[in-house]
Amino acid sequence: MRKKLFIKTYGCQMNVYDSARMTDVLAPLGYVPVDQPEGADMIILNTCHIREKAAEKVYSELGRLRPLKRAREEDGGEMILAVGGCVAQAEGDEVRRRAPWVDVVFGPQAYHRLPDMVSQVTRQAIVDTEFPVEAKFDFLPEESSPRGAAAFLTIQEGCDKFCTFCVVPYTRGAEFSRPLGDVLAEARRLVENGTSEITLLGQNVNAYHGNGADRRPRSLADLIRELALIDGLHRLRYTTSHPRDMDQALISAHGDVEALMPFLHLPVQSGSDRILAEMNRRHTAAEYRSIVERIRLARPDIALSSDFIVGFPGETDAEFQSTLELVADVEFASAYSFRYSTRPGTPAADRDDQVPEDVKSARLNELQALIDRQSRAFNEATVGRELQVLLERPGRHSGQLVGRSPYMQAVHVHADDSHLGRIASVRIEAAMPNSLSGSIVGNDVGRLRSVDAA
Repeated sequence: MRKKLFIKTYGCQMNVYDSARMTDVLAPLGYVPVDQPEGADMIILNTCHIREKAAEKVYSELGRLRPLKRAREEDGGEMILAVGGCVAQAEGDEVRRRAPWVDVVFGPQAYHRLPDMVSQVTRQAIVDTEFPVEAKFDFLPEESSPRGAAAFLTIQEGCDKFCTFCVVPYTRGAEFSRPLGDVLAEARRLVENGTSEITLLGQNVNAYHGNGADRRPRSLADLIRELALIDGLHRLRYTTSHPRDMDQALISAHGDVEALMPFLHLPVQSGSDRILAEMNRRHTAAEYRSIVERIRLARPDIALSSDFIVGFPGETDAEFQSTLELVADVEFASAYSFRYSTRPGTPAADRDDQVPEDVKSARLNELQALIDRQSRAFNEATVGRELQVLLERPGRHSGQLVGRSPYMQAVHVHADDSHLGRIASVRIEAAMPNSLSGSIVGNDVGRLRSVDAA
């Protein structure tokens, strides 16, 4: 019997991957994914704890879903309501206390046990936030449906860095890397089902150290070179990286491996050495600049992205200016920037030198204005160029497709659906604040060519 499954995914790409794998896990029970919660037999909120007020947003959503569940049950039906992901891991029994109509609460390392949870939920509510001894990946089924032209593939989870602002070590656990052979096998299956671009995911993806067939650990650079040999896999990306794990082998891969796209997200968080030390980042601003220099030496046209936190406890005006100076020096194609917000259980949350909210807001506005100028300049520099664009999905307008350039820019083109899932040569005609537009040129749609240097 077919049952409807609705999953709402919050936050990072790893949650997107996890939600897809939850679908695979529940498929043998007859669950099929749907796009709306109305009429669903099971609803899962796959949550993220990184953003400000993340937990409150989840509780608000649970309040909106409660009438759906009540109405379904009053009609004699059943709706299983579950909360998964990092908020579930961090909050645990608190989710059930504040929202007792929730049937299942499970952490990001436990979703391979969802079938057992579903079978038990008719008897009692389930809270499963234990870190299992076994790796969940050993118990996941093969993918039950194609993932599309561009797909995510988690290769590493957890974090041993313990940045003082971050909850990831507490919600995702210690660093774990999947065996190289398992990653290659999943990548081949994705390609066989139509994927031509894979983004490798991890909380510290460049700390990857999965064992090869000889049980010796392999690096991310090793893995990338192996993946690049898969016929039909035209593009590779990876995220999120840590500067401490950006070794020379990985930097060299950016220059040597054609399939590795010229885009790198490398969070720095601050331009102040004192703040970086207080954050426990264990790198300096000068070391970050040196890494960037070496990456650009290996791949001159690479586009860089980063993360920034402003208003970390104790941050002075001068230290914030150091962040602005670093941004001006590096010139990012894009970046994510946030006001510092406390995360319960993290060391920085208990400090008594919190920066006032109005100061944080003013600093964030100034930083974002600088980043926006750099991003617009980067986009405008592509006008007139011919870029290879993987056309992934229909656009909002009839006859429009949307894809990604090698530099991760969204690109809109006028084309029919026969081009979906293919790589097209696109001449860029206009640059908007957050995207590009252009026209397909030549007759080589679907054929990957080398990207012209910037």
